[in-house]
Formats: sequence, C-alpha cells, structure tokens
Amino acid sequence: MKNLFTVLGAGVAGLCVATELTRRGAAVQLVDPAGPAGQHACSWWAGGMLAPDCEGETAEEPVVRLGREAEGWWQAAGVPVTRRGSLVLAPGRDRAELDRFARRTENHRWLDRDELGRAEPALGPRFSRALHFSAESHICPRDALDILTRSLASQGVPVQADAPRGQIIDCRGLAARDRLPDLRGVRGEMAVLRAPEVQISRPVRLLHPRHPIYIVPRGDGVYMLGATQLESENRGPATLRSVVELLNTAYSLDPAFAEAAVLELGADARPAFPDNLPRIRRHEDRIFVNGLFRHGFLLAPAMARMVADLVLEGKIPEVMDEDHGEWHPA
Repeated sequence: MKNLFTVLGAGVAGLCVATELTRRGAAVQLVDPAGPAGQHACSWWAGGMLAPDCEGETAEEPVVRLGREAEGWWQAAGVPVTRRGSLVLAPGRDRAELDRFARRTENHRWLDRDELGRAEPALGPRFSRALHFSAESHICPRDALDILTRSLASQGVPVQADAPRGQIIDCRGLAARDRLPDLRGVRGEMAVLRAPEVQISRPVRLLHPRHPIYIVPRGDGVYMLGATQLESENRGPATLRSVVELLNTAYSLDPAFAEAAVLELGADARPAFPDNLPRIRRHEDRIFVNGLFRHGFLLAPAMARMVADLVLEGKIPEVMDEDHGEWHPA
C-alpha cells in the first residue's frame, strides 16, 4: 500500500506540491478548511509574472536560478503561458534607476525609442529607452489555481476539510506561524482595471524611487497593477494611500488609464522568512514548505520538485542544515 501524503493548504504552494506528488504516483490528500483558493488566499492576489531575470535586481541568486523552472512546469500542468517577455521603464528624470536595474540583472536588451515603439506602440512616444527581458513570461494566477484544483479533483484529490492523515506536508503560508515563529507577513496591495483604451501586451515594470509599479495584461483590456511591499501582517483592505500611489503611477505610464474602470482592489500578506528565501523544513511531525515571499508562482514549482524528491526518493535538496532539519535553496 502506498504511503499517504497529506498536503495542508490549497494555495499555490500546496497545489504545486500536491500536483507534483500526484504526477509521480503518490497517494495524496489535499486539506484546506477554507476550501479551494479564493480571496482568502494570498495566491489570489498575485501578479503571475514568471520573471526570474527581473527579480534578480533585488532577489538572491537561487530565486533567479530556480525560477527558471517555472515556465516549463506551469505549461506541463496545462496552464496557458504567455511568452512576450518583460519591459522595464523609467521616467526621464529617473534614468539612473534604469541604469542601476540593468547593472543588477542579466539576459536583457536595451531598446531605443523606435524599438520600444515597435514593441509597444503606446509606450514609444513617452519613453526614450527600455530594457527588454525576452525570455520571461506570465500567467493568470487565478486561472492557474483553478486549473490545478480541477486537475487534482479529476484524479481523486479534491480539496477537503478532513483531518490530516499520513505524512503531513504543511503549505499553509502565514497560518503556519503557529509552528514557525520566524515566519512574518509582507503586505502587498493591488488593483484590477479595465482600460480598453490602453494597449499594452506584456508585463511592464515602471521604476520610481518611491512608487514603482508593475502592470500585467490579463486580456480583453483588463490589467493588474501591483507594487506595494510593506512590513506588515495586516490582511485588511487596500488603503487609500496605496491605491492613489498605484493609480497615479499607472497614469504616468499611460494617461489612457485615467478612464479605466476600477474592477477590484485587494490586499494580503505574503509569508516570508527573515532572508526572504523559502524553506523546506522538517519540524516535529511534518515537513513545511513556506516562505515564498512575493515569488509564489515563480518558486512553487521548484519547491514542489524538491519536496517530492525528498519524500519519495530521499534526495536531499540543494542545501541541508543537518542540525535544524532545514533545507533552503542556495
């Protein structure tokens, strides 16, 4: 009889772990008292950018390296992946920010105004240059969560509220603070706009010393805006200050956003360890997969691979701290 693995948490980490284990023939139970991922899950509010090279501007090298696994994993899971790369821009007064971003990242190409205009006609007239990360891509997070949830259910692994049995793999995010005291929340806020007059076909990061934003096209004139990163575990609604900053910066990217319909405002707190790197940690009666910070959809596939290697094949992940039963990418 197969060993049973119970995955706690049906957010992006739990769904990826359950999918990877099921794909390898393991017996899996997926437990989340809140039910399938929805507004209660921080995964619901993600941008869905699979942009490891851009993340290298601030993230550690493992985030870049392991993040490169994400695109292929999501595609294999049946999630539509849009491959148009990423653009990074800065207003003329902040040219130094764009130069600094270029120095800290790899696998990009400079675009002049004409090249930018051919890539994104709406942006060429307002920006003299840009960085194009052609190997990057993006997905719709809510579609991805739904596809994994439905795929697992079709294989006999529905999200259920039953008491966990067997080997427990804890992917509860911030809810795991009851056992992981060094886990903290990092708040993020976002807006979803319908702006049919805006014509942007790929994720764009607009650098700004105080209010940087990213914009991700969702299709049919819908765009997701995000950026805020606050050291706070407050999971309450988005604040007026953050919303004003997001919308003002979006307007500076393309004035056509002024006529956008605000479809949704949201906020949540993402789980992170002190160094903002994720962990696979063996503690007491379970294995924890947590601390994905703002890289949930980018790093969950690699974390799922590593935990499946560990529990099914006894393969130790990249780095092991034998004294603490902890693994982290390095």
